[in-house]
Amino acid sequence: MAQKTQSPIRVGLLGAGTVGSQTARLIVEQREDLARRIGRDIELVGVACLNPDEVDLPWIDRGLLTTDTAGLCTRADIVIELIGGIEPARTFVLKAIDSGASVVTANKALLAKHGPEIYRAAEKRGVDVYFEAAVGGAIPIVRPLRESLVGDSVTSMLGIVNGTTNYILDEMTTKGLDFGIALKDAQDRGYAEADPTGDVEGLDAANKAAIMATLGFHTPVSIDDVTVEGITAITADDIAAATAEHKVVKLLAVVENGEDGVSARVYPALIGEDHPLASVHGSFNAVFVHAEAADDLMFYGRGAGGAPTASAVVGDVVTEARHIAQGCTGPAISLYRTLPMAPLEASRAVFAVRFLIHDKPGVLAVIAQTFADAGISINGVNQDLKPTLHDPGYSGEIQQLRLVTHRCDEVTLRRAVKLVCGLDGVTGTPSILRVIG
Repeated sequence: MAQKTQSPIRVGLLGAGTVGSQTARLIVEQREDLARRIGRDIELVGVACLNPDEVDLPWIDRGLLTTDTAGLCTRADIVIELIGGIEPARTFVLKAIDSGASVVTANKALLAKHGPEIYRAAEKRGVDVYFEAAVGGAIPIVRPLRESLVGDSVTSMLGIVNGTTNYILDEMTTKGLDFGIALKDAQDRGYAEADPTGDVEGLDAANKAAIMATLGFHTPVSIDDVTVEGITAITADDIAAATAEHKVVKLLAVVENGEDGVSARVYPALIGEDHPLASVHGSFNAVFVHAEAADDLMFYGRGAGGAPTASAVVGDVVTEARHIAQGCTGPAISLYRTLPMAPLEASRAVFAVRFLIHDKPGVLAVIAQTFADAGISINGVNQDLKPTLHDPGYSGEIQQLRLVTHRCDEVTLRRAVKLVCGLDGVTGTPSILRVIG
């Protein structure tokens, strides 16, 4: 039962957008239940936003709306930062910490860039930073990495962590849509922003990969350390070729701690239809974690949306409010290592490469020899005539040639592909996809 003799724990909310508005609703509508869970009352004392006149929600008292964001940071016990971006979010978060407030945030871009700075500031001031909603929406992945698996050694994580791109690729696969049409559909349904660059270019997933690597490997990993490929180059032909081989294309975040150091990457990949990630549809997310003792773990659920993300935010608020009620803090972010980042040359995989070639004798043989000269072994070849495709200056048919390699290093592979693109009879832009499983 909440202790009514104590003053309520004050919560300040920065941002009243999709997630912010739902966070406010949960705090207001569930206030009595939350108080019972915490052991002390909780009170929303302010909602900072740029245009209070545009906020018209029945669960937000208009007297709580303010444009004085900095001031709100100094009069709350817990500050929830949901405005996004790097600045002014970083300034407000550090101000809240300096004022003695703990912080709950869903801001993956901020943490991927300035996470260690924020974690150190919080530890020095004796307050907490929680950010379950920054990775995977409603999926509880951050806390297991931060607390449940600290007695184990995490070696790798792989997963779908961006709902927008997963929806687009899913629509391309199930309905045969081109990328542009699938993107427009995602925007019309509210799954993609008007400017979808951060999603489709892989930047959102890269921010999450940096956070996952930082927590899992106890070493600072920045967004600047993550290599990124988006899905804008994925075509209907790529999807059709994958389907013919009983595979699907997914945008993956992959982080590993190997002999050569830490690798954090985001890229579209081919995965078999029997792989668990192949059945992750729509805006859902899923993450596999491999640890030495626990072995394989899978986390699955809603990766986006106002209410699901707000659920994770309020979960963090309750956790921190309990700490305040009990007069303690939670475990700090443990960054005791400074591991090197693995060089690109250390990245090895099986690759599927698709070329467009002139349908005439000898072209395949020259391509195969180019790969052999580079030390790349070919595991399979798939050819599919495309009579509707044409190359200016060439009257014959264009053939689609798909090569699947044995495991090789990426630098060598891309060098060989570049040489092939310069050969007579090879046209267009090649498609390069990794093969998982």
